[in-house]
Amino acid sequence: MTASDALPLLKAEMRNAALARRAAIAPAAAQAAAQAVVARGLALARRASQPAVALYLPMRGEFDCLPLLDALTHAGFATALPAIGGRGRPLAFRLWRSGEPLGQGPFGVREPLPDSPPAHPAVIFAPLAAFDRAGHRIGYGGGFYDVTLEALRAQQGHGLIVAGLAFAVQECPKIPAEPHDQQLDFVLTENETINCAGA
Repeated sequence: MTASDALPLLKAEMRNAALARRAAIAPAAAQAAAQAVVARGLALARRASQPAVALYLPMRGEFDCLPLLDALTHAGFATALPAIGGRGRPLAFRLWRSGEPLGQGPFGVREPLPDSPPAHPAVIFAPLAAFDRAGHRIGYGGGFYDVTLEALRAQQGHGLIVAGLAFAVQECPKIPAEPHDQQLDFVLTENETINCAGA
């Protein structure tokens, strides 16, 4: 087995271990964690050049960003969710607020309706399976965020802020990076905000 063959297997093992740790978090602790990042998420969004923020709809035990989404809405930010356009294609962000209708996208993911206005976020809060302090992220294997962040960074440069939302138990000492992997600028956990550039 070559090193290039072994790397995806290693990342899959790290993903599975981190997701098992996440699955063991009690519901009350998960709810408290969701509230713990709100003020820090708002402060991060206020650093952006324009008030459009993309989040996600949590599923399968992902960190719940909906309290942060509601706080952003009340603070006057335009909030958006991703829509999947197909494998290998960047995510499209569409404006959405809590209570608005949703459609069913690929892989069982709920997303804003196709006629929802497009969004051009300056801040993206992304889900993840595992992370390290250098901003390396393991997702779920689809590569959607890597393709999306590569395209957006090519368009927006340093104007884009990308922050992962995760429980502290999802941290790994060091995640091996592949050429296509896009790093996070920050990671917000229930305990701290990690500035990955300073790691």
